[in-house]
Amino acid sequence: MAILDQFGNPIESAQLQEPQTAKLATLRHEYDNHPSRGLTPVKLARILQSAEHGDLTAQHELFADMEEKDGHLFSVMDQRRSAVKRLDWDVLPPDGASASEKSDAEWAKGQLLALEDFDDVLFDMTDAIGHGFAALELTWGRVDGVLRPTKIEHRPQGWFKLASNPDISRNELRLRDNTANGAALWPFGWVLHQHRARSGYISRSGLYRVMAWPFLFKNYAIRDLAEFLEIYGLPLRLGTYNPSATKEDKATLLRAVVNIGHDAAAIIPQGMMIDFKDAAKGDNKSFDAMISLMERVQSKVALGGTLTSGEGMNGTQALGKVHQDIALHLRDSDAKQLASTLSRQLIYPLLAINKGVTDPRRAPRLVFDTQEPEDLALMSVSVPRLVGMGMRIPVSWAHNKLKIPTATQGEDVLVIANPADTLPPSERPKPGDTTPTAKKPGKAALKATLPGIEPDELDDLADAMLDDWEEVLGDTMQPINLALATASSLEEFRDMLDDTLAQADPAKLAELLARGQFAAQVWGQVNQVKK
Repeated sequence: MAILDQFGNPIESAQLQEPQTAKLATLRHEYDNHPSRGLTPVKLARILQSAEHGDLTAQHELFADMEEKDGHLFSVMDQRRSAVKRLDWDVLPPDGASASEKSDAEWAKGQLLALEDFDDVLFDMTDAIGHGFAALELTWGRVDGVLRPTKIEHRPQGWFKLASNPDISRNELRLRDNTANGAALWPFGWVLHQHRARSGYISRSGLYRVMAWPFLFKNYAIRDLAEFLEIYGLPLRLGTYNPSATKEDKATLLRAVVNIGHDAAAIIPQGMMIDFKDAAKGDNKSFDAMISLMERVQSKVALGGTLTSGEGMNGTQALGKVHQDIALHLRDSDAKQLASTLSRQLIYPLLAINKGVTDPRRAPRLVFDTQEPEDLALMSVSVPRLVGMGMRIPVSWAHNKLKIPTATQGEDVLVIANPADTLPPSERPKPGDTTPTAKKPGKAALKATLPGIEPDELDDLADAMLDDWEEVLGDTMQPINLALATASSLEEFRDMLDDTLAQADPAKLAELLARGQFAAQVWGQVNQVKK
């Protein structure tokens, strides 16, 4: 039976015997030209325009130079690219999967786990975020009876071009093979990840394209700052000579003045003098401002904000949380795009070659777990309260939110060794106390714990009032408990509390306090008469 690629076209078995670039020796012996040397606005514009016409080599060699020479750019892009590597992943069968499709999903997951350095594969694929695309070439081999990739190697973006033939799509990448249109990529020979950071042709889709101009302006500012420090950062060395000095004497003095700044030592003929003037006055703030502005632009392009890569200008904790949420959204988007490419260009080929799968729509798919675990401490307080209010919360929902797996049949589970440990310290039984503890409210509970003090009628009055307390405040405490359970911050709870108390009816509470105050006054008058 013929092996079909992801587009339904049969592939030749010879294409699985060796990688496509094995016979393209010219590509393997090429070295980068480093177009960032002597970069000017005119040169940069020419490089970018050539990429739009199909010649991608200079553009992507420039992008590689940018990442290598600019430490801030490298840092923010590494932060963006490394975020996906920390995610857990799984291979899931299609919806309504049959038994064989579920089995294929388990088999495909095992094959991915068997690949060497699969995390490195994910990282190499994220190179598409900056360049617009990343091409990983597959070398197939038989391992334990299974034909699977034995090597997955990243290839430089400069190895590719766009066809000059208008009948070929301007988004179709082709290998440079010394022909006008290049060679079409072999099916099942590549994992070609095209990152969609923006709409348009692939030659203009990479984030480095957006960062090219800030990189250039920042380089100009750094160069000017270096010249500024050389001129204004060192004191002026002034040499004086006699009018009768010869040309050789003047040359000797000049060499001494030039070298003394580096060697800190010099000799000059008698009668000559070297004078050190104060360093010239200057201000480097304008250069720092330009460098800082360009770095903030790079951070915004790569991470969506500035506070995830530095302090920013007027950073606050709340604003930092917003920027962190943006970074998480970008990570989730990157992970979703990577999962789609791996499902179509790695998992499906494995199944098509080894299992005879012919429909990519029914093939298993790779999925990254991008859900952030909920706050365990907050959930342990809020969920019991919500359940106590009558909410019917599924157990599976709680396990999913907390990212705690459900125990399988017969698997050991955690249990509470001593139920009393779950009580607050004030309510735990004392050593040797075998009687069950009950919460004793108010002053009576305090006096009951002190030896030699017996409760009196006033304690009984406090107990009676406390017995009615929960009933009186029931209508008020219920929305307060709900606000406490659902609020995500202290500020949000405070706002919800103000709204709740504004709607509460204090009549019952006022009545309870009035009756208590009246009873206390009567008790006091009676006891005063007795005395």
